[in-house]
Formats: sequence, C-alpha cells, structure tokens
Amino acid sequence: MAEPGILHASVDLDATGRHVGDLMLKHSDNSNPLGYHPIPVISLKGGDGPVVLITGGTHGDEFEGPSAIMRLAARLAPESLSGQVILMPALNAPALQASSRVSPLDGANLNRAFPGDPLGGPTAIIAAHIADLLTRCDGAIDLHSGGKASFFAPCALATQSADPALRAANLNLARAFGLPLIWELGGHNDARSLNGAADAAGIPMIATELGGGGGVDPAITDATEAGLIGALTHLGLLAGEAPLRDARRVEIASPHQSLYAPGAGIFDRAVSAGQDVRKGDIAGQFHFVMEPERPSLPVRVAQDGFILAHTCRGHVTRGELLALVAQDVA
Repeated sequence: MAEPGILHASVDLDATGRHVGDLMLKHSDNSNPLGYHPIPVISLKGGDGPVVLITGGTHGDEFEGPSAIMRLAARLAPESLSGQVILMPALNAPALQASSRVSPLDGANLNRAFPGDPLGGPTAIIAAHIADLLTRCDGAIDLHSGGKASFFAPCALATQSADPALRAANLNLARAFGLPLIWELGGHNDARSLNGAADAAGIPMIATELGGGGGVDPAITDATEAGLIGALTHLGLLAGEAPLRDARRVEIASPHQSLYAPGAGIFDRAVSAGQDVRKGDIAGQFHFVMEPERPSLPVRVAQDGFILAHTCRGHVTRGELLALVAQDVA
C-alpha cells in the first residue's frame, strides 16, 4: 500500500452500503501545491461474497469505459450484491481531465507503470496502490478503448497466464463479458499493465478495448454496460446465470506483422478494425505530402490475419502504428 501521507482513501472499503469519495494523491505542483489530486472511488458493498475492482480512465483519452462505470454505479444497489464492487471511473484522473493518454503530472503511462513504486512519482504511486488493492480482490476489470489515436474492434482481453487454472478463469470471465472477440495476451504483451499486476496477484481479470477515436460510441458503451452485468453475475455478485458466449480468439503472434509508418506523411487507409486480410493485400497508400516529388507507397499486409485496430491519426511519423494485425489462436 502506498504511504498514507502520499496516497490514501477517504472511503472505508470495509463499510457496508454505498460510499463515494477519493483516493487522495498528494503531489505538490504549481496547479495544486498543498492539496491533493482526487481519484474518484465508489464502493458498493452488500452481503458476504467476492470483491471485484472495476477501473476506467487508466488512459485519460478513453471515455467509453468511464461512461459505462458511471452507468453501473447508478444502476447497482448495494443490497443487490453478494459481495463488493469497487468502482474507479477515472483511475488516471489527472490524465482524464486533460484528455491525455499519459499523466500531465509526470508524463507517465499508468498502464506501463505496474507494479509501481509507493515512493515514486504520481503515476508509480497510483500503480503501487492498485497493485496492493488487487490482493484483497477476487476479480478485476480494466476498461480501455483506442483513445484519440486508434480504433479497436471491441474485444475483451484475457491474459494467457502460466497458471492453467487462472488462464481458464480469465477466458471464462471474458466469455461472460459477452463481446464477440477475445484478444488473448501472450508473450508479446507488456507485463507492466494492470493485467500483468492481476496475473502476479493470481486473480481472474480482463481488460477491454472498446472502439476509440476520442469520444463515446453509444452502441459500444451499451454493450460494455451489459458486459459488466454479465461479468458480475459470472463472478457471483449478482443473482442469476451468465452465459459464456462463444467468441473468436486472436493474439499478436509477432509484432513484425503489424503495419507501421515508413516515414512522415498521411496513411490513406483501405482497411478497418474487424476486417480479415490476406498476405499481400494493400492496407492503404502512404502519401509523403511534404515531399510531393516522392511517389506514394502501397502499404501491404505481411501475413494473413485480422485487423485488430487501425490508426485514427491523419499525419503520422516514422514508426507510428498504422494497423495492429492479429492471428487466430491455434
């Protein structure tokens, strides 16, 4: 747990009922030299049962997840729960308020900061607090989307844990969430994520990618709200049965199969997230608009696969992602 003088909760997580408050992040800067940066927390606790953490806004330019969490907070009554749901709709609140992927407090990416450091910078302190909180949880869900930079085919993300039982639990939680696509996080996943922290803690967890583009898509957010209800039912907090939906399962088999900008210019995209492609297909044309004497380049797919995400940016620079290409899990 982060040091009480640096970050502590104004909410008693052991109390029954509905309680709303903050994680109080002490970080002295020009905007807030002696106060705290609030990270909103909603605790809904009914009878005895599992504890589930649901977070959104881990990246501050992703808004479908926070919207679905706020809907869930209004919908759930503590007395309807067999257990506790801890909701954090703006886990990286400084970034969300700035509509920024990274924190304006230190420029760090929260989903690349786990397991964190309780005596580090602001982002590392948040990560350390959440990593500690996971040890009292029986499940976790972290809601992401493509942010302003990209658009993902809506999917649930399940870690391919080295523990077979945990890997199966992750997949079943993803199936209960109900989206038609599951992205399995394998050897090419970055373990500095909240998924990595949950895997280290040995608790079932899924993340999501819920479209993107920097706004809130109503159909995707509706599906997210329904997915959260399905997941909480599956984990035993809500009465009823949650069907485990059959879903297509994909993974990143190689980072070299995705498509990246060959220089500075505009990607005239010909493919979209959710589309199957074949080796050699033209994914778009790359225009060197500031060097009009240069001919445009066709960008071709390197291997049969599935477009998991595409860029939403207009002008890009060398090395930026143009399309994330996945393969079906064998």
